[in-house]
Amino acid sequence: MALPVLLLLLFITIPFSESKLSMEYYKKTCPDLESIVRDTVTSKQMANPTTAAGTLRLFFHDCMVEGCDASILISSNHINIAERDADINQSLSGDALEVVARAKTALELTCPGIVSCSDILALATRNLVTMVGGPFYNVRLGRKDGKVSQASRVEANLIRSNRTMEDIINYFAVKGFTIEEMVALSGGHTIGFSHCKEFADRIFNYNRTTPTDPEMYPNFAEGLKKTCANYQTNTAMSAFNDVITPGKFDNMYYLNLKRGLGLLSSDHALVKDPRTRPFVDLYAADQAAFFKAFAHAMEKLAHQGVKTGRKGEVRHRCDAFNFIQS
Repeated sequence: MALPVLLLLLFITIPFSESKLSMEYYKKTCPDLESIVRDTVTSKQMANPTTAAGTLRLFFHDCMVEGCDASILISSNHINIAERDADINQSLSGDALEVVARAKTALELTCPGIVSCSDILALATRNLVTMVGGPFYNVRLGRKDGKVSQASRVEANLIRSNRTMEDIINYFAVKGFTIEEMVALSGGHTIGFSHCKEFADRIFNYNRTTPTDPEMYPNFAEGLKKTCANYQTNTAMSAFNDVITPGKFDNMYYLNLKRGLGLLSSDHALVKDPRTRPFVDLYAADQAAFFKAFAHAMEKLAHQGVKTGRKGEVRHRCDAFNFIQS
Protein backbone atom coordinates (compact mmCIF):
# COMPACT_ATOMS: atom_id res chain seq x y z
CA MET A 1 0.00 0.00 0.00
CA ALA A 2 2.94 2.36 0.65
CA LEU A 3 3.93 2.76 -3.01
CA PRO A 4 0.44 3.69 -4.35
CA VAL A 5 0.03 6.19 -1.49
CA LEU A 6 3.42 7.75 -2.30
CA LEU A 7 2.55 8.04 -5.99
CA LEU A 8 -0.79 9.62 -5.11
CA LEU A 9 0.95 12.20 -2.93
CA LEU A 10 3.35 13.03 -5.73
CA PHE A 11 0.50 13.67 -8.18
CA ILE A 12 -1.30 15.82 -5.59
CA THR A 13 1.85 17.89 -4.96
CA ILE A 14 2.75 18.39 -8.63
CA PRO A 15 -0.42 18.26 -10.76
CA PHE A 16 0.39 17.07 -14.28
CA SER A 17 -2.05 19.57 -15.78
CA GLU A 18 0.03 22.42 -14.34
CA SER A 19 3.47 21.05 -15.18
CA LYS A 20 3.34 21.87 -18.91
CA LEU A 21 2.00 24.60 -21.14
CA SER A 22 -0.73 23.67 -23.60
CA MET A 23 -2.27 24.99 -26.78
CA GLU A 24 -5.73 24.30 -25.33
CA TYR A 25 -5.19 25.51 -21.77
CA TYR A 26 -8.15 27.94 -21.90
CA LYS A 27 -10.35 25.93 -24.26
CA LYS A 28 -13.05 25.40 -21.62
CA THR A 29 -12.42 28.26 -19.20
CA CYS A 30 -12.06 31.10 -21.73
CA PRO A 31 -12.87 29.90 -25.26
CA ASP A 32 -12.97 33.44 -26.70
CA LEU A 33 -9.41 34.25 -25.58
CA GLU A 34 -7.79 34.11 -29.01
CA SER A 35 -10.42 36.26 -30.71
CA ILE A 36 -10.44 38.86 -27.93
CA VAL A 37 -6.66 39.26 -27.99
CA ARG A 38 -6.62 39.30 -31.78
CA ASP A 39 -9.29 42.01 -32.01
CA THR A 40 -7.57 44.11 -29.35
CA VAL A 41 -4.11 44.04 -30.91
CA THR A 42 -5.47 44.61 -34.42
CA SER A 43 -7.27 47.76 -33.32
CA LYS A 44 -4.23 49.04 -31.44
CA GLN A 45 -1.76 48.31 -34.23
CA MET A 46 -3.93 50.05 -36.80
CA ALA A 47 -4.14 53.14 -34.61
CA ASN A 48 -0.46 53.07 -33.52
CA PRO A 49 1.78 51.26 -36.04
CA THR A 50 4.79 51.08 -33.69
CA THR A 51 2.86 48.84 -31.28
CA ALA A 52 4.18 45.61 -32.83
CA ALA A 53 7.83 46.47 -32.41
CA GLY A 54 7.26 47.84 -28.92
CA THR A 55 5.42 44.71 -27.80
CA LEU A 56 8.10 42.41 -29.20
CA ARG A 57 10.76 44.31 -27.22
CA LEU A 58 8.58 44.32 -24.11
CA PHE A 59 8.18 40.54 -24.34
CA PHE A 60 11.93 40.01 -24.69
CA HIS A 61 12.71 42.26 -21.74
CA ASP A 62 10.13 40.40 -19.66
CA CYS A 63 11.29 36.89 -20.47
CA MET A 64 15.01 37.55 -20.02
CA VAL A 65 14.78 38.88 -16.45
CA GLU A 66 12.38 36.84 -14.29
CA GLY A 67 11.17 34.58 -17.08
CA CYS A 68 7.99 35.10 -19.12
CA ASP A 69 5.88 36.07 -16.12
CA ALA A 70 4.68 39.63 -16.88
CA SER A 71 6.93 41.06 -14.14
CA ILE A 72 7.80 43.84 -16.60
CA LEU A 73 4.20 45.09 -16.42
CA ILE A 74 4.22 45.85 -12.69
CA SER A 75 4.14 49.53 -11.68
CA SER A 76 6.46 50.83 -9.00
CA ASN A 77 5.06 52.02 -5.68
CA HIS A 78 6.34 53.49 -2.41
CA ILE A 79 7.80 50.15 -1.26
CA ASN A 80 9.16 48.73 -4.52
CA ILE A 81 10.92 50.01 -7.65
CA ALA A 82 9.71 47.64 -10.35
CA GLU A 83 11.47 46.30 -13.45
CA ARG A 84 10.00 48.76 -15.91
CA ASP A 85 11.65 51.64 -14.01
CA ALA A 86 15.15 50.22 -14.45
CA ASP A 87 17.33 52.47 -16.62
CA ILE A 88 17.42 50.09 -19.61
CA ASN A 89 13.61 49.81 -19.53
CA GLN A 90 12.90 53.54 -19.46
CA SER A 91 12.30 53.56 -23.22
CA LEU A 92 9.85 50.65 -23.31
CA SER A 93 6.76 51.33 -25.39
CA GLY A 94 3.71 52.83 -23.74
CA ASP A 95 1.62 51.45 -26.60
CA ALA A 96 2.85 47.93 -25.79
CA LEU A 97 1.90 48.29 -22.13
CA GLU A 98 -1.48 49.67 -23.16
CA VAL A 99 -2.35 46.89 -25.60
CA VAL A 100 -1.81 44.26 -22.90
CA ALA A 101 -3.87 46.28 -20.42
CA ARG A 102 -6.72 46.64 -22.94
CA ALA A 103 -6.76 42.92 -23.67
CA LYS A 104 -6.76 42.13 -19.96
CA THR A 105 -9.73 44.45 -19.36
CA ALA A 106 -11.70 42.82 -22.15
CA LEU A 107 -10.88 39.33 -20.88
CA GLU A 108 -11.83 40.18 -17.30
CA LEU A 109 -15.29 41.11 -18.54
CA THR A 110 -15.66 37.80 -20.38
CA CYS A 111 -13.81 35.32 -18.15
CA PRO A 112 -12.73 37.08 -14.94
CA GLY A 113 -9.72 35.79 -13.03
CA ILE A 114 -8.83 33.18 -15.64
CA VAL A 115 -6.23 34.46 -18.13
CA SER A 116 -2.79 35.53 -16.91
CA CYS A 117 -1.12 38.73 -18.08
CA SER A 118 1.94 36.70 -19.10
CA ASP A 119 -0.16 34.62 -21.50
CA ILE A 120 -1.77 37.77 -22.88
CA LEU A 121 1.66 39.31 -23.55
CA ALA A 122 2.89 36.12 -25.25
CA LEU A 123 -0.19 35.92 -27.48
CA ALA A 124 -0.23 39.63 -28.27
CA THR A 125 3.41 39.52 -29.32
CA ARG A 126 2.86 36.61 -31.71
CA ASN A 127 -0.26 38.19 -33.21
CA LEU A 128 1.43 41.55 -33.76
CA VAL A 129 4.52 40.00 -35.36
CA THR A 130 2.25 38.09 -37.73
CA MET A 131 0.13 41.17 -38.43
CA VAL A 132 3.14 43.13 -39.75
CA GLY A 133 4.25 40.29 -42.01
CA GLY A 134 6.24 38.03 -39.72
CA PRO A 135 5.91 34.27 -39.25
CA PHE A 136 3.15 32.54 -37.33
CA TYR A 137 4.33 30.34 -34.48
CA ASN A 138 2.58 28.38 -31.79
CA VAL A 139 2.09 29.93 -28.35
CA ARG A 140 1.49 27.38 -25.63
CA LEU A 141 -0.48 28.73 -22.69
CA GLY A 142 -0.79 28.22 -18.97
CA ARG A 143 1.79 30.67 -17.61
CA LYS A 144 1.17 32.25 -14.25
CA ASP A 145 2.10 35.84 -13.44
CA GLY A 146 5.17 36.37 -11.28
CA LYS A 147 5.08 37.73 -7.76
CA VAL A 148 8.40 39.61 -7.94
CA SER A 149 9.37 42.65 -10.01
CA GLN A 150 12.48 44.54 -8.96
CA ALA A 151 14.51 47.04 -10.96
CA SER A 152 17.67 45.85 -9.21
CA ARG A 153 17.42 42.49 -11.00
CA VAL A 154 17.27 43.93 -14.52
CA GLU A 155 20.76 45.18 -15.39
CA ALA A 156 22.46 41.82 -14.85
CA ASN A 157 19.87 40.04 -17.00
CA LEU A 158 19.71 42.28 -20.09
CA ILE A 159 22.59 42.96 -22.47
CA ARG A 160 23.43 46.44 -23.73
CA SER A 161 23.85 47.05 -27.46
CA ASN A 162 27.38 48.44 -27.02
CA ARG A 163 28.80 45.21 -25.59
CA THR A 164 31.22 43.06 -27.58
CA MET A 165 29.95 40.16 -29.67
CA GLU A 166 31.83 37.83 -27.32
CA ASP A 167 29.77 39.22 -24.41
CA ILE A 168 26.54 38.97 -26.38
CA ILE A 169 27.15 35.36 -27.43
CA ASN A 170 28.02 34.41 -23.85
CA TYR A 171 24.95 36.20 -22.53
CA PHE A 172 22.61 34.28 -24.81
CA ALA A 173 24.43 31.01 -24.09
CA VAL A 174 23.84 31.46 -20.36
CA LYS A 175 20.14 31.96 -21.15
CA GLY A 176 20.16 28.72 -23.17
CA PHE A 177 20.29 30.10 -26.72
CA THR A 178 22.62 29.07 -29.53
CA ILE A 179 24.44 31.53 -31.78
CA GLU A 180 21.98 30.79 -34.59
CA GLU A 181 19.02 31.49 -32.29
CA MET A 182 20.63 34.72 -31.12
CA VAL A 183 21.12 35.94 -34.69
CA ALA A 184 17.52 35.01 -35.52
CA LEU A 185 16.15 36.87 -32.49
CA SER A 186 18.24 39.90 -33.47
CA GLY A 187 16.16 39.95 -36.64
CA GLY A 188 13.38 41.42 -34.54
CA HIS A 189 15.15 44.71 -35.27
CA THR A 190 13.61 44.58 -38.73
CA ILE A 191 10.78 46.59 -37.14
CA GLY A 192 10.84 49.43 -34.64
CA PHE A 193 13.31 52.15 -33.76
CA SER A 194 16.13 52.99 -31.36
CA HIS A 195 16.77 56.21 -29.49
CA CYS A 196 19.77 58.23 -30.63
CA LYS A 197 21.67 57.73 -27.37
CA GLU A 198 21.85 54.00 -28.18
CA PHE A 199 24.02 54.59 -31.27
CA ALA A 200 25.38 58.14 -30.78
CA ASP A 201 28.92 56.86 -30.24
CA ARG A 202 28.94 55.36 -33.75
CA ILE A 203 28.18 58.69 -35.42
CA PHE A 204 29.67 61.31 -33.09
CA ASN A 205 32.36 59.69 -30.92
CA TYR A 206 33.63 56.57 -32.68
CA ASN A 207 37.24 57.10 -31.62
CA ARG A 208 39.76 59.90 -30.99
CA THR A 209 40.66 60.40 -34.65
CA THR A 210 37.45 59.36 -36.43
CA PRO A 211 34.13 60.67 -35.07
CA THR A 212 32.02 58.38 -37.29
CA ASP A 213 32.30 54.63 -37.73
CA PRO A 214 33.94 54.29 -41.18
CA GLU A 215 32.11 51.02 -41.84
CA MET A 216 28.72 52.76 -41.69
CA TYR A 217 27.34 53.72 -45.11
CA PRO A 218 28.29 57.44 -45.45
CA ASN A 219 24.91 58.82 -46.50
CA PHE A 220 23.23 56.78 -43.77
CA ALA A 221 25.64 58.19 -41.18
CA GLU A 222 25.07 61.76 -42.36
CA GLY A 223 21.31 61.32 -42.18
CA LEU A 224 21.59 59.98 -38.64
CA LYS A 225 23.74 62.94 -37.60
CA LYS A 226 21.02 65.33 -38.75
CA THR A 227 18.28 63.32 -37.06
CA CYS A 228 20.20 63.09 -33.79
CA ALA A 229 21.83 66.51 -33.76
CA ASN A 230 20.02 67.53 -30.55
CA TYR A 231 19.69 64.09 -28.95
CA GLN A 232 21.26 65.19 -25.66
CA THR A 233 18.57 67.80 -25.07
CA ASN A 234 15.76 65.97 -26.86
CA THR A 235 16.11 62.42 -25.55
CA ALA A 236 13.10 61.24 -27.56
CA MET A 237 15.00 61.54 -30.85
CA SER A 238 15.21 58.17 -32.59
CA ALA A 239 15.78 56.37 -35.89
CA PHE A 240 14.32 53.27 -37.49
CA ASN A 241 16.28 50.06 -36.95
CA ASP A 242 15.53 49.10 -40.57
CA VAL A 243 15.70 52.23 -42.68
CA ILE A 244 14.38 50.51 -45.83
CA THR A 245 11.20 48.71 -44.65
CA PRO A 246 10.76 49.88 -41.05
CA GLY A 247 7.14 48.79 -40.64
CA LYS A 248 7.40 45.39 -42.31
CA PHE A 249 8.68 42.23 -40.69
CA ASP A 250 11.00 40.78 -43.33
CA ASN A 251 14.66 39.87 -43.86
CA MET A 252 15.69 43.39 -44.92
CA TYR A 253 17.49 43.83 -41.58
CA TYR A 254 20.14 41.29 -42.65
CA LEU A 255 20.49 42.80 -46.12
CA ASN A 256 21.00 46.19 -44.46
CA LEU A 257 23.79 44.81 -42.27
CA LYS A 258 25.75 43.78 -45.35
CA ARG A 259 25.33 47.29 -46.82
CA GLY A 260 26.63 49.19 -43.81
CA LEU A 261 23.11 50.12 -42.74
CA GLY A 262 23.14 48.45 -39.32
CA LEU A 263 22.09 50.97 -36.67
CA LEU A 264 23.38 49.62 -33.36
CA SER A 265 26.90 48.44 -32.59
CA SER A 266 25.50 45.00 -31.82
CA ASP A 267 23.77 44.93 -35.22
CA HIS A 268 26.96 45.76 -37.10
CA ALA A 269 28.97 43.25 -35.07
CA LEU A 270 26.79 40.41 -36.41
CA VAL A 271 28.15 40.90 -39.91
CA LYS A 272 31.77 41.21 -38.74
CA ASP A 273 32.12 38.21 -36.43
CA PRO A 274 32.92 34.92 -38.21
CA ARG A 275 30.64 33.02 -35.81
CA THR A 276 27.56 35.06 -36.69
CA ARG A 277 28.26 36.15 -40.28
CA PRO A 278 27.16 32.81 -41.85
CA PHE A 279 23.69 33.21 -40.36
CA VAL A 280 23.47 36.84 -41.49
CA ASP A 281 24.33 35.67 -45.01
CA LEU A 282 21.78 32.85 -44.84
CA TYR A 283 18.91 35.02 -43.61
CA ALA A 284 19.77 37.81 -46.05
CA ALA A 285 19.52 35.35 -48.94
CA ASP A 286 16.57 33.31 -47.69
CA GLN A 287 13.66 34.96 -45.88
CA ALA A 288 11.93 31.61 -45.36
CA ALA A 289 14.99 30.34 -43.49
CA PHE A 290 14.94 33.45 -41.29
CA PHE A 291 11.22 33.08 -40.58
CA LYS A 292 11.65 29.42 -39.64
CA ALA A 293 14.57 30.20 -37.33
CA PHE A 294 12.82 33.22 -35.78
CA ALA A 295 9.63 31.24 -35.10
CA HIS A 296 11.65 28.47 -33.44
CA ALA A 297 13.61 30.96 -31.31
CA MET A 298 10.43 32.78 -30.24
CA GLU A 299 8.76 29.53 -29.19
CA LYS A 300 11.86 28.79 -27.11
CA LEU A 301 11.95 32.31 -25.66
CA ALA A 302 8.28 32.02 -24.67
CA HIS A 303 9.17 29.11 -22.36
CA GLN A 304 11.96 31.00 -20.59
CA GLY A 305 11.53 30.77 -16.81
CA VAL A 306 7.81 30.06 -17.07
CA LYS A 307 5.92 29.81 -13.78
CA THR A 308 2.99 27.44 -13.38
CA GLY A 309 0.76 26.25 -10.56
CA ARG A 310 1.43 27.79 -7.16
CA LYS A 311 4.64 29.48 -8.32
CA GLY A 312 2.60 32.37 -9.70
CA GLU A 313 -0.82 33.95 -9.80
CA VAL A 314 -3.41 35.26 -12.26
CA ARG A 315 -3.40 39.00 -11.64
CA HIS A 316 -6.63 40.97 -11.55
CA ARG A 317 -4.71 43.89 -13.05
CA CYS A 318 -1.52 43.52 -15.01
CA ASP A 319 0.28 46.42 -13.31
CA ALA A 320 -0.17 45.25 -9.69
CA PHE A 321 0.25 42.08 -7.66
CA ASN A 322 -2.99 40.66 -6.27
CA PHE A 323 -1.80 40.59 -2.67
CA ILE A 324 -1.21 44.35 -2.48
CA GLN A 325 -4.48 45.38 -4.10
CA SER A 326 -7.24 46.65 -1.87
